[in-house]
Amino acid sequence: MKTMMKLLLAGAAFAGFSIQSQAEDKPTIEILSSWTSGGEAAALNVIKTEFEKRGGVWKDSSIAGFGAADASFQNRIVAGDAPGAKQGVIGLAAADFVRQGMFNPIDDVAAAGKWADTLPKSIHDLISYDSKVYLAPTGAHGESWVFYSKDAFQKAGIGEEPKTWDAFFEDLDKLKAAGIQPVAWGGQPWQQSKVFNMILLSQVGIDGFQKIYAHKDKSEASVEGVKKTLQLLGKLHGYVDDGAAGRNWNDATAMLITAKAGVQFMGDWAKGEFTVAGKQPGKDYGCMIVPQSPGMVYIADSFYFPKTGKAETDKAQKLLAEVVMDPAVQIEFSLKKGSVPARTDVDRSKLDVCAQKGLELMSAGAIVPDQAIVLTPQQVGSLDDFVDEYWNGGSYDADAAAQSFFAIFE
Repeated sequence: MKTMMKLLLAGAAFAGFSIQSQAEDKPTIEILSSWTSGGEAAALNVIKTEFEKRGGVWKDSSIAGFGAADASFQNRIVAGDAPGAKQGVIGLAAADFVRQGMFNPIDDVAAAGKWADTLPKSIHDLISYDSKVYLAPTGAHGESWVFYSKDAFQKAGIGEEPKTWDAFFEDLDKLKAAGIQPVAWGGQPWQQSKVFNMILLSQVGIDGFQKIYAHKDKSEASVEGVKKTLQLLGKLHGYVDDGAAGRNWNDATAMLITAKAGVQFMGDWAKGEFTVAGKQPGKDYGCMIVPQSPGMVYIADSFYFPKTGKAETDKAQKLLAEVVMDPAVQIEFSLKKGSVPARTDVDRSKLDVCAQKGLELMSAGAIVPDQAIVLTPQQVGSLDDFVDEYWNGGSYDADAAAQSFFAIFE
């Protein structure tokens, strides 16, 4: 009996060891993310579900707030306890870690998936360093959008989207005359900077925008473009309500949803608010790129892959990179997130009309990166301060402000 008991115990122990070994053999990864809101979490779950379908083990370490997640990541890197993957924006922030040798390249995955052929050049360039691919892009957000209430436009007698800035301001006057707040303004520095950039792209074009932000160009054409941008920005102030200061972007979107306001300048994440309210793009609200703009300002999310010294994590990182760039995953993720797929070869028919417009611009290469991608965090803060000071200063001296704009880069 004792012998039989020993055999049973030994068998149970072996079975337990076998199960544990099988679990350890599976590609396991810890994901550090700031995506905790409803739409963000649902989008992240698309990736998680597919990762697990392919045999991976997913360990979630989500932290609310982009800044808080970044701080936690940096602390863990310093402590030698890096997670297997970190969700973050492409650009300079990731480049610093790459230069210090802290990230694993995923060249083999990118080559097998022909990423260079399916991604816009701008995005592929920004996920690559020294000719090696280090980041897996989940999707991009367009930031040059003007969303408008169909009901508000109808009440004001506006029959079509304005094609020029002059026509745009004429329509704002029509909204005001109809007793509708013309612009739903989010009065926070980061929101104001995004409006500045939307207008800047419409004034200097794609090459001019790149020269200013990527090359810090101070030529006469660049100064003149900034001056015209500030003039248009100052003119918008006359169409904003007194309660705009400090307003959150989603509260501004609510003004369009209820047709209390006509237009809102915002990134395409605003679509999530319309969706929750049961509003459909093209039917209840419209989306247009700011007047006279040749393209779209974008910001793109991705996964970083820190070096952990664990072979099983390296394997999981490559699996995650494959999953993230799967065409079907890119579509489903974008539908949940309100973004545009990073890949340009996906089935566009599944996207809403706004996302289709955004993907068309991306496929044509008519995009420029948001300042957070090409500037240092200090320079981004300086830009926010510059635009906020101009917006709230009251003088709107575009000539003087245009000259001081370039101090941001010093």
